[in-house]
This record gives sequence, structure tokens and C-alpha cells, in this order.
Amino acid sequence: MEAPLVSIALVTRNGIATLPDLLEVVSRQRVDFAYEVVAVDSGSTDGSAELLARRVDRLFKIAPGAFNHGLTRNAAIEQARGELVVLLVQDAVPANESWLDELTAPLLADARLAGTFSRQRPRPDASLLTRLYFERAAVARDERRTAAPLTPADLAAFTPMERLERCTFDNVCSCIRRSVWTKIPFRETPIGEDVEWAKEVLLAGYPLAFVPAAAVVHSHDRSASYEFNRTFTLHRRLFELFELRTIPTLLLLVRAIVSSLVLHLRVQHGSIVSAFRGVALAVAWPLGQYLGARAAARERGKPS
Repeated sequence: MEAPLVSIALVTRNGIATLPDLLEVVSRQRVDFAYEVVAVDSGSTDGSAELLARRVDRLFKIAPGAFNHGLTRNAAIEQARGELVVLLVQDAVPANESWLDELTAPLLADARLAGTFSRQRPRPDASLLTRLYFERAAVARDERRTAAPLTPADLAAFTPMERLERCTFDNVCSCIRRSVWTKIPFRETPIGEDVEWAKEVLLAGYPLAFVPAAAVVHSHDRSASYEFNRTFTLHRRLFELFELRTIPTLLLLVRAIVSSLVLHLRVQHGSIVSAFRGVALAVAWPLGQYLGARAAARERGKPS
């Protein structure tokens, strides 16, 4: 059979809550090219693997302990046949039937473009606090933008935050060009494989684009302990990649926690549970940022 132009690659584990809706919307995409769906499942026990076996073109299974944000996505791309590969997480449901056409159109129009990524919208049942933070996220904006290639001198001249902003890319929903990926695959990493890849790609001379018209519905209301661990790991990696320290001192940490407490208590009202979660997150998020970057700075031998 002739290879499809586009492959949609899913990375899954126990995603039965969202996979049926995701697969249904994916099957209804209105495009004038052939596409396939492949999945890499890491030990689902909730029926996800059985559902995928019936609904996708190819299913590849790995052990739960073998999952890695970079290497598992490489494995998914290796299973795909398309020149353009859409990377989609199991709980990012395309917002409409033109999503795939919008996401791939810039890559089909410009052969220099290495990748695109999608706008994200919060789930209908997302908490008020989640919606508030979503409004501030780069992936929630409605203006299309293109990141031009960078030189090492360009990157060095930016502040750490400017480096991150220029290298923003999100594999919650992205589309990458296989010919670029064969030269620059994802790296083995516990988190942040997307911004690391973007940094390498931009330095190699390829542009990237954010496509807000290609929207997915994706958000989480996770526990404070989960958010602390994730934030710690992420900000440790962001320091390693960009020398970013969003909260560099204890004084700024205290200020961040106090301001977050005031904001969260104003927003997370209505129940004792939601108020307690708001208080816990007001500590977890700033503390994770501070400690994660500090750990990376110490490893590099810089003052903490």
C-alpha cells in the first residue's frame, strides 16, 4: 500500500476516559490526503490497548517502566509511515473536524518548516483555577506565530525567559516533519522533550509555527503532590536548557507563595476540598519552581 502523507502517533497508558472521544473525532477529519493512526501503549490495564487494537492502524506495546518522553515518541514515529507525523497525547481531543487540516497546512505550504503545534483549550469540567492559569499559557493564545531560526549568538543574547519563549513547542499536540526528525530525533529525557527539540531545530536553521486554528481540548486538575513533582522536574530541565530560574531566591519564593494564596483563595471557593487544593497548589507550584532550578544550578556548580 502507498504510504499515507500524514501519520497520527498516540502515546497512551490507561486513557480509556478520553480515547473513545479522541478516536471518534480523529476518524471524522475532513482532509484531502490519506492519513493513518498508530499508537504506542505502555502497559494499559483499563481496556485502552484493546480499544486501540480495534481502532488504529498499528499498535505497538512497551513495558510501563520503559516509557520515556523522548524515546517513546521516537518509537511511535518509527512505527509511522507518513512524512508528516502528528504527536498527540491520549487526553487531547481535537476540537473539530478541521483540526488535522489546519495543523498540517503550514507544513504543506512551506517545505522549510520543521513543525507546528496546536492551541489548547481547557476541558468543559476544568476548575476555575485551571481556567485562570490557562488564560496565561502560551498554548492558549489565539494569534498565529512563527519562530524563526536562531544562531548560538542569538540565543546567548536573550534572557533565560526569552530563550524559553522563542523555543516554545508542545507535544500535547504537534506535527513534525519526518525528514527533520531523522536528523534531529527527540532526546532521552524525563520531561521537556518538545522544547529541547525546538531549541535544536531552531539552531539547525528550521522555523517552527504555532497554529491556533488547530485546537485541542486538554487540561488537568491534578493533586498538589503530582504538580509539585512535575514542576520540580520541569524547572530542573528548564534551567539545564535555558538557565531559567523563575523564582531564584527565598524572598521571591515567599512572595510567590503569598500572592498565589491570595489568588487561589479568591478563585477556588465553593467547598472545603477546592479551597484546600488551592492552598496546596499555592505552595506546590512556586516551591517546585524554586527547588527544581536550584537543584540544576547546584549540579552545574552555580550559586544557589
